[in-house]
Amino acid sequence: MIWNPSEGISLGPITVRFYSLMFVIAFGLGWYITKKIFIREKESLEKLDSLFIWTFIATLLGARLGHVFFYDWEYYRNHLAEILLPFRFDPEFEFTGFQGLASHGAALGIIVAMYFFSKNIMKKPLLWVLDRVVIPVASGAIFVRLGNFFNSEIVGKETTSQFGVRFVRDHFSSREAIAKTKISEANDAYSAIVNDSNFANLLQEVPAKHPAQLYEAFFYIFVFAILFFMYWKTDARKKQGLLFGSFLVLNFTVRFFVEYVKESQGGFEESLGLFSTGQWLSIPLVAVGLYFILMAQKPIKNLD
Repeated sequence: MIWNPSEGISLGPITVRFYSLMFVIAFGLGWYITKKIFIREKESLEKLDSLFIWTFIATLLGARLGHVFFYDWEYYRNHLAEILLPFRFDPEFEFTGFQGLASHGAALGIIVAMYFFSKNIMKKPLLWVLDRVVIPVASGAIFVRLGNFFNSEIVGKETTSQFGVRFVRDHFSSREAIAKTKISEANDAYSAIVNDSNFANLLQEVPAKHPAQLYEAFFYIFVFAILFFMYWKTDARKKQGLLFGSFLVLNFTVRFFVEYVKESQGGFEESLGLFSTGQWLSIPLVAVGLYFILMAQKPIKNLD
């Protein structure tokens, strides 16, 4: 399969990028799921708007800082202004958007934000909030990985299997595509590489790689389904920490094993060896999840 999608949906002068669209869907679906949970728990829907804002900020800020400190601190330590700005200043000024978001950082950011949210707004125990928030978070993870697939980022290692995908935009940067085709517009240059026989040699350079993003998204469907079933069809919601712990174990176990077919994302793996950075970061989260599963409180009465 040759993968060279357009950047997004063109609406006149505006282009809605697929990655941004996936984020909108993720948060929209998350809001809908949480609304149903709040109605069941007889909680004020006014708190839902605050929860949405807290989660949105925590996700983006945590994911960004996670990427900076876990994966690319050697670069950002000398480019501090680029941490929270969508620009690159070196070697020349360039609008880049926020390139680099780490799911481990997002998880930690959400946990920290929910601590303050539970104390100041929800007036509930932290684990009560986390047990419910992880359900929409699990659904959102599916769409974030689909967004990565549309962006041709976080790709897998080379493969000869039938699942292999040739990510044209991963292999050639926009500048490389323009330089090699002599076509001034990046999208046209990529299209020429794929469709113009004059550039068949360039297309042959693109290796087939595992679509690791799709593998991850596929397994996250089951993570979401399991948590959704546990909340609505069992008494798991009455055992504080059980849903939160189950999310950590399921989500980051998936992440740990998918890392085996992913290309290296950098970070500190070279100094530690054995596992990738993503795997090292997943291990403590799985351990914390197991702790909360084992220590989950007994069912609390009168919550229906």
